[in-house]
Amino acid sequence: MPPSPAAERHPGRKPTMADVANGAGVSRTLVSFILDGKPGASEETKQRVLAVAQELGYRPDSAARLLARGRSRTLGVLMDVHQLFEAELVTGIYPAAERLGYEVLLSANLPDRPESVPIDALLSHRCGALILLGPTSGFRYLTGLAEKVPVVVVGRRLKPHQGLATVRTDDVQGIQQAVDYLVSLGHREIHHVDGGTDPGSADRKRGYCTAMRRHGLTASAVVLPGAHNETAGAAAARAMLSAPSLPTAVLAGNDRCALGMLDVFTRAGVDVPKDLSLIGYDDSRLSDNPRIDLTTVHQDAAALADHAVRLAVSMLDGDGGDERDVVLDSSLVIRGTTAPPRQRSTSVVSK
Repeated sequence: MPPSPAAERHPGRKPTMADVANGAGVSRTLVSFILDGKPGASEETKQRVLAVAQELGYRPDSAARLLARGRSRTLGVLMDVHQLFEAELVTGIYPAAERLGYEVLLSANLPDRPESVPIDALLSHRCGALILLGPTSGFRYLTGLAEKVPVVVVGRRLKPHQGLATVRTDDVQGIQQAVDYLVSLGHREIHHVDGGTDPGSADRKRGYCTAMRRHGLTASAVVLPGAHNETAGAAAARAMLSAPSLPTAVLAGNDRCALGMLDVFTRAGVDVPKDLSLIGYDDSRLSDNPRIDLTTVHQDAAALADHAVRLAVSMLDGDGGDERDVVLDSSLVIRGTTAPPRQRSTSVVSK
């Protein structure tokens, strides 16, 4: 007759794995194997151990389990310190992690070193899972990384893969909202400065081309090469200023690109929005500055951060289910850099 699980109770003390082992009449090691779902015990023994654990109210210590696997209760986060929107994501990640009992270890992605360097640094600190903000590494590298630890990628659309999850805004929808709004104002000559190989840029370019085609404006569609930074925006603005005439509106790949364009156009004497309407993407805090007042596509940084942390923790706990790609809606924030177009495209004021 096996020992009764209620034989030894300790009021006020949290039940331990040793209590379960004593109650079921088996070793602590066997209890650990059964609770972790490992083979090696008969079905009868397994059911007895689970029944004792339930009667005692035993819950495995997830932190201890992580440490036993060589991992800590820490989420490693990779960010680009130059991207304003990623700073807002980090601001949301910290409280989201703390609510679930996790700490955050931050590492910076710099342009003069491989992305694997800061990622390896996070792994060396035995982070339980990684949250990568806008990584540029290839799919093969990311899937290989996901074989070591759970990985959540924020801001990129990727194919589903075991151990790899994505959280992103619907970039196609966001750009289409911007095009629809400009067309409703009367714009037809709308250009797009894309983000090159930067995260999200392919979907934003696709959304632009699809929306222009839907409005019958394919002949007016122009995509200028760029990147998600001020330098690329400035270069695109100078290229437009060198043309015979300006478009009436421009969609920038992100807010930083829009700010670079705004600076060049303003210095050249182009009035935004009277001569040219300008829309960014991200709705970073700087875009709301009264002196900038940028119309932009809003991404919900707090919600993206919350979902990223939730997915990372659920994969660590082994109860993430089939959810591997969380897509959030975008919204257009209308500010002071957009207006109806003038009758004709503005001629170049200065080069």
